[in-house]
Amino acid sequence: MNNLFHSLKNDWSISATVAGFLAVLISYSGPLIIFFQAAQQAQVSPDMMISWIWGISIGAALAGIFLSIKYKIPVVTAWSAPGTALLVTLFPDISLNEAVAAYITSAVVIFLIGITGYFDKLLSWIPQEVAAGMMAGILLQFGLGLFTATDTMPYIVFGMLAVFLLAKRFSPRYAMVWVLVAGVVLSLLLGKINPVTADFSLAIPQFIAPEWTWNSTLNLALPLILVSLSGQFLPGMSIIKLSGYDMPAKPIISVTSIASLAVACVGGITIVLASITAALCLGKDAHELKEKRYIAGIANGIFYILGGLFAGSIVMLFSLMPKELIAALAGLALLGAIATNISVAMGKESQRDAALITFLATASGMQFLGLSSVFWGICIGLVAHFVLSQKDRNAVPLAASDSK
Repeated sequence: MNNLFHSLKNDWSISATVAGFLAVLISYSGPLIIFFQAAQQAQVSPDMMISWIWGISIGAALAGIFLSIKYKIPVVTAWSAPGTALLVTLFPDISLNEAVAAYITSAVVIFLIGITGYFDKLLSWIPQEVAAGMMAGILLQFGLGLFTATDTMPYIVFGMLAVFLLAKRFSPRYAMVWVLVAGVVLSLLLGKINPVTADFSLAIPQFIAPEWTWNSTLNLALPLILVSLSGQFLPGMSIIKLSGYDMPAKPIISVTSIASLAVACVGGITIVLASITAALCLGKDAHELKEKRYIAGIANGIFYILGGLFAGSIVMLFSLMPKELIAALAGLALLGAIATNISVAMGKESQRDAALITFLATASGMQFLGLSSVFWGICIGLVAHFVLSQKDRNAVPLAASDSK
């Protein structure tokens, strides 16, 4: 234990802490909105809503901190945003008790998939360039969001962009710290801070008894398994590997599934591996040294714990900041990740077409058969890779025979 504290003390950095904070900030200001919509559809009480936030925050925190410390990799976990979107369409036709039973079912199935190692085998079949194309497509919307935010708050966004460029030139390690400070200061000066009331009271989780039905199993549990694996674990593991970390999916899926089971009965939906916010903690902005970026994963978990304990008030504090500020923060923080993934996707000429098709399909936001563009992007990209690879293989003997 002493060795652990000594390592954490030596490796801790402001840049990694800020990266972890930004990841939580973006999660609370973005995907959490979907949670509020689901709560409105279910017509739950404020106390129950607080319990939901407590569950997803504490579940994500414990899983992320444990994995980051154990493997010295910035493992960022969160709740299933696509799964939460499913809830919006299903409530109030299913009850809270049925939803909790579906959470438990999906957690058990995902755990079995992870512990058997089948997910790692699936990842090994996906070419690096295709995976990078998928990640670039996912992250593109956040890069574009930086500039679309100028439609309503141009002075704040352009001011943050100017600070970012100067900080990248003179203080690159703390660039996002300066950008965050600039955004808050500009929002205050321009009167754009949203008025909210907050009482710092501890959140109290509410127990919900599970009720298994075929309705919730078929309409929520099975889709939740599919969107969690394809929309969260798949891109999340891809970006970990693309960031240079040799980390198997097995322990991540196993630990997050256990965390999901632990918080299911207080309303916490499936805990999964983050992909978009993980990019904030896996790049050089978190720390120049790859082996010290795991601190960002731990910091992310600590901020999640604070958010969970003070669910009723901390979330309100996050809403102080205008959405344009959050969009600009996300876009600037993810520039490095976007550049890295585009570079990898376009790096090998023989894979360029397949990677580009994957990128465009993923970025399109298409929905087909109820499945997201992330799922279809990787599927279409793999088909393109297979077809074009066969073409290249067939071309080799021909070229060889012509040269004789």
